[in-house]
Formats: sequence, C-alpha cells, structure tokens
Amino acid sequence: MSAPGPAPAPLQGAGRSSVPEASPARHPATEPSRPDDRAAASEANPSAPDAPAPALPGRPPPSGPTAAPAYGDWTPAAPSDGEPADASPASRLGPLPPPLPSRVHVGTRPPTYDAEPTALPAADPDDLDALVPDTVLDGARYGACTLRAVSVRGDSARYRGEPRRDALLTARFGSGERALVLVALATGTRTAPGAHLAAAEVCRWIAAAVGRSHERLAADIRAARRTDLKAGLHRLTDRGLGKLRAAATEQGLDPDDYAASMRCLLLSGDPECRTRVFFGVGPGGLFRLREREWQDIEPEVAEVKGEPVLGFGSAPHETPDGDRLTMDLGIPTPPSPYEPAPGPPREPFRFRTSVARPGDVLLMCGAGFAEPLRGEPGLRAHLADRWSGPEPPGLTAYLADTQVRVKGYADDRTAVAVWEA
Repeated sequence: MSAPGPAPAPLQGAGRSSVPEASPARHPATEPSRPDDRAAASEANPSAPDAPAPALPGRPPPSGPTAAPAYGDWTPAAPSDGEPADASPASRLGPLPPPLPSRVHVGTRPPTYDAEPTALPAADPDDLDALVPDTVLDGARYGACTLRAVSVRGDSARYRGEPRRDALLTARFGSGERALVLVALATGTRTAPGAHLAAAEVCRWIAAAVGRSHERLAADIRAARRTDLKAGLHRLTDRGLGKLRAAATEQGLDPDDYAASMRCLLLSGDPECRTRVFFGVGPGGLFRLREREWQDIEPEVAEVKGEPVLGFGSAPHETPDGDRLTMDLGIPTPPSPYEPAPGPPREPFRFRTSVARPGDVLLMCGAGFAEPLRGEPGLRAHLADRWSGPEPPGLTAYLADTQVRVKGYADDRTAVAVWEA
C-alpha cells in the first residue's frame, strides 16, 4: 500500500458552539409543566419541592452514578424489594433518557418549498418502467459495520413534478467472510429529460462489473492491495461510462445530456477487515465522523503538471515573441494523421481507501447532500449529535435525519452511511 496522505482537517464549525441554538421541538414526555400544573401538584403533594421541571437541554447531561435527572419527567427507578431502603436514588442508574429529537430544518429561516411531496412526475403508459419512486431506503449489517442508505427526491423536483435524478443501488456478492457489499449512487445531468434513466443505467453496469469480479476484489480488499484496487476499479469505471456514451449514441441522444456522475463504496463481509474502498467520478462528498468531529476526506484530483513538449503533436501556433505562424481564414483544419482527434473531456477518477476505527461513521453522498453539509454548520452539528450514539439509527430515524432541510438547497439527496461496531 502507498504511504498514507496527510491527516484530513476537520470541517470548520462542526461543534455545537459554532451555530446559534435552535429551539428544540416540544415533546409531551420532556415538556416542562405549566405553572398552574405545578401548583396543583404542590397541593396534592405538599412534600414535593417547589421547583420548576428543567427543560430539555441542547446536549445530554453527563451520565454516571451521581448524575441528577435532567430530562423533564424522567426520575430514577424505584428501589426493588431486594435493595436497602436507605439507598440513595442518585447512586442507581435509571432508564436512559429519550434521544434528542430530529429537526425539520436548520438555519435562520425555513426553506421555501413544502416539506412533503406535492406533484408526481408525468407517466407514460407505454413506458412505466421509467417511473422512479420519490424515496428509496435500504440498510444492512455485515462484518463490523452497519449500513444505511437513502435517496430522496429534492424539494425543487417535488414541487415541479420532476423525477428524482439520483439513483441508488445496494448489492451483496458472495457470502460469509468472502462477501462483498457494493453501494453505488449516481446523479444524472441537470435539466436532461433522461437524467434519471442514465443514472440508474450506470449503477447497474458498475454493479454487474463488480459482481463478476467480486472474488478478486474482496481478496484485494482483505489483503490491502491498494495499487491493484485502484487500477482495476479505474478500468471498471471507464468501461461503465463508455457504455453510457455508447447507449446515448444508439438512442440518438447527446452524450453530454445522457450522462451521470457516479460514486461507489465497497465493504468487506469479513469482520476482521476494516478497509473501506471508495471510488467514482464527479462531484459529491466523502466525510468521516470521528469522536463527534466531521472530517472532509474527499480525495483530491491530481493536477496535470509540466509543459507541452515540442516535437510531438501539432506545431505551436505562434513564436515565443507572439507572431502568428499561420493565417486564420475561417477554413476548418482537417485532422492531422499523426495526432488523434480530441475526445470528450473525462471526469477525473477519484479513489480512496480508509481504515475505519470502532465508533467511526463514514458518509458517502451526492452533491445534493454534500453541499448543505459543507455549507451549513447547523446541519453538521445536528447530525453529529444524532449519529454519535452507541447504536446506529434505525431506517426511519436515518431517513428523518437526512431530510433535515436547509434553505437554499433543494436538490435530490442521496446519502450512504456506515457505522463501525
């Protein structure tokens, strides 16, 4: 394996102190009592202390043998028959308080669009296979990790009745410790009519290619053969995108419209293997939540260095003094037999292997979720609170967390998170 790169810098403002505290949602189990309710309770029980019930704080209080109850009506458990009558209630651990509630939105103002779907996309009775559901939710547990994956139609598309342009595919190849889990997400070109079809197609092609080579890929991941993995996955990605361009030509479409960006995550089913492999092309995000701090570990694209070498390819168009060597008469220049015709610009290939620690959360997402996560500190702080618990969230809780809205960000949201045991 190659030498590890520099340690990723934590995202600025990931702590709670970087954003103004939003008022937590009221809950019957945690809402403080009203004054008249407290007065009635005092008359019914004169020995009760005349102190208002504490409100739900922004963060959970420290738990321990001496921690006092601080969550509304929560009180330590009553002593059982086998316990001494003079035992201090504060010395016994009571039931855990409820988790912090999820939010509808973060930021100073609510988003413009409605929070729920409004209009359905138009359907063709002769092409019902092209319909895309508003939301896709999936999850699994393999090896030492728990997987959560979701793809949700953006607020803008919900309002306009447009289909979700993001595609999400989860697949397992093999079984036992040799199993390989692939999660692929893709985003179609904005405003292109077949964007959702192109995204789904490239996910299927990549999954088929990975499935045919899953035994070799799983062995390379367990053995940490980073160079072999990068070369092989680069070839698979190029072939998948090449097939997408060929399909566009066959359908008489512009290849630039029938295109998609793509990101993939490979997870080993071996509990002893903590290597997670990311690869893909196009914009998006790769983040890690470690000890309540967000880190942006998106791999950087290598820059092309050096000057063009004279003697190869076409001659320069002007002298070093700026004098033109030829006259431009507006006549198309035929392609040179010694220089291949320029092809379409390629998206740079992105690749990263990450060795996980217990308690880490690895998050791979498309641009629709990466942009608000980078741009809104309140969203980072909220998700750090929600996802730093001892257990990963369930499917419905994960769906609610990823739908926390931010004004100014209305694209589709696709997010894949991995919790390490």
